[in-house]
Amino acid sequence: MLDLLNLGLAGYIAFFLATALSYSILCLGLNLQWGQTGLFNVGVAGFAAVGAYTSAILTTPPSDMHFGGFGLPIVVGWGGAMLVSAAVTGFIGLATLRLRSDYLAIATFGVAVTIQLVALNAQWLTGGPFGIGFIPRMFGGLAGNALAFNFANLATIAVVVLVLYLALERLVRSPWGRVLRAVREDEEAATSLGKSPARYRLQAFVLGGAIMGLGGAVQAHFIGFIAPENYLPTLTFQVWTMLIIGGSGNNLGAILGGVVIWALWALSGSAIQAIFPPEQQARAAALQITGIGVLLSVALILRPRGLLGEKIIVSRHMDLADTLAPPASAKAE
Repeated sequence: MLDLLNLGLAGYIAFFLATALSYSILCLGLNLQWGQTGLFNVGVAGFAAVGAYTSAILTTPPSDMHFGGFGLPIVVGWGGAMLVSAAVTGFIGLATLRLRSDYLAIATFGVAVTIQLVALNAQWLTGGPFGIGFIPRMFGGLAGNALAFNFANLATIAVVVLVLYLALERLVRSPWGRVLRAVREDEEAATSLGKSPARYRLQAFVLGGAIMGLGGAVQAHFIGFIAPENYLPTLTFQVWTMLIIGGSGNNLGAILGGVVIWALWALSGSAIQAIFPPEQQARAAALQITGIGVLLSVALILRPRGLLGEKIIVSRHMDLADTLAPPASAKAE
C-alpha cells in the first residue's frame, strides 16, 4: 500500500512539474518581450491560443467538428505553431508597436479577446465552444501507465525549456540582446547611435510570440484537449504574475516563477476543494485569483525585482556605446 502511495505521489509530482514548465515556456516568451525589451504585452492568452489551435489542427485525425485533420507528427505541429504564431504576432506588431506602455497593453488585450472570440464562434475552424479533442498526446502509448506517461512528458518538456533557456541566454548576451536593453532603457540614445528601435522591438515581439505559440502547443499535446475557455484573460494574468514573482529580465527567474506560482495555484485549488462544499466551489474559485493578486501586491512592495532579479550584463571589453555604434568599416564607407 505504501509503495502504491509513493508511486502515486511521484506520478503527481511529475504531472505538476510538466504543467508548471509548460507555463514557464510562456513566461520565457513574455520575458523576452517585457523583461528585455519593455513591450507591455497583455495578449499572452491569445498568442498561446494561436499556437495551440494551429498544432491541434495540424496533428489531429480527420473530424467533421473542425478544420484540419491532417494527422501530422507532433514535432511538425509544434513547428507550425511557432511559424503561425510568429506570423500573427508580426502582423499585430506592425499595427500596434508604435503605441507605448498602457496603449500597447490595451491593444494587445483587445487582440487576445478577439482571438478567443474567434475560437469560440468559428466552429468550422476551431470546433467552437466544443473545442478540439483527440489531440495526439506525447507518449500516448504510455497513457495506461500514469507514472511512465507523466515522467516521459516531464522529460520532454524539460528539454524544450532547457533548449529555450540556453538559446535565449545566448541572445541576451549577444549584441542583439544588448540593443534590446538599450531600446528599453533609452530609445533616443539607441536611435542616436544608428539603431532602429522599431525594428528591434518588432523582432523581439515576433520571437516572443513564437515562443508563446510553442508553449500553447506543448500544453495542448500534454492535455489532449483545448477549448476557448482555456484562453481567457486569467491565463495572461497568471503568466504575468509568474514573471513578476520570478524576476522580470531574468530567464531563470521566468522558469522559477512558473513553478512557484503554479504550485500556489494548485495548492489553493486543493484547499478550496477540501474546505468548501461542492455547490460552493465554483464561487470559491475566485479566491484563487484574489489570493494570487494579494501575493503579487506584497511581492511588489517587499521584493520588486522578484525572486531572481535581472542581472546586469556588462561586456568586459566594450561599453554600451561600442555595442551600439556601427563598425569601423561602416564608418569609413
